[in-house]
Amino acid sequence: MRRADRLFQIVQLIRGRRLTTAAFLAERLEISPRSIYRDVAALQAQGVPIEGEAGVGYRMRRGFDLPPLMFDAREAQALVACVRIAQPRIDPALAAGAEDALAKILAVLPAAERAAAESLSVYAPSIGTDPQTRERLQRLRQATEQRIKLRLTYLDLKDDTSVRTVRPLGCFFWGQVWTLAAWCESREDFRNFRVDRIQTIEALDARFRDEPGRTLPDLMRLYDCDDVG
Repeated sequence: MRRADRLFQIVQLIRGRRLTTAAFLAERLEISPRSIYRDVAALQAQGVPIEGEAGVGYRMRRGFDLPPLMFDAREAQALVACVRIAQPRIDPALAAGAEDALAKILAVLPAAERAAAESLSVYAPSIGTDPQTRERLQRLRQATEQRIKLRLTYLDLKDDTSVRTVRPLGCFFWGQVWTLAAWCESREDFRNFRVDRIQTIEALDARFRDEPGRTLPDLMRLYDCDDVG
């Protein structure tokens, strides 16, 4: 790796973490910690606002940004593949955003890289996630982002119907179906609901805050998120 590329990678790694040690950078870039110390000192001398010191860790001063990034042909193809695979399966608003973002990226690529990306022979047919499920996904995602409680009418795998008041925590795609991970106030426990079996969604006039034992990280620690219903 050229030194210029390595310096760029160091900046990116430090930007992406609250505190980055020289040992972490050395392992990621496969060089010695001493080389990291020299490179960080060189970046600081060039005016890059890296705070911290050897033996403690580094962080980027708030407000620092870089010019728009450029992608090589392989990276551009990876982005095209990700968008093509995701679009038929995510909610309409996210799918439109992905298409717009990809168009902006392709528009600034050199001709050769753009041609390589657009000619990628990887496709994802629009099967598996029906329009009703995608519309529900959008409502569930927005409620999760806004921390809004929901009242769901749910048809479980035994075809029994129940009404649940939940705190939506996240949507998960399992290759064939989407599920909503939530704290179910009706059951006082975590539950996972198949999105295609949710009959109605009502947004309540109530927001929720993270409480110990009721958050998504708590769920991930307790379960494998494979108990649906």
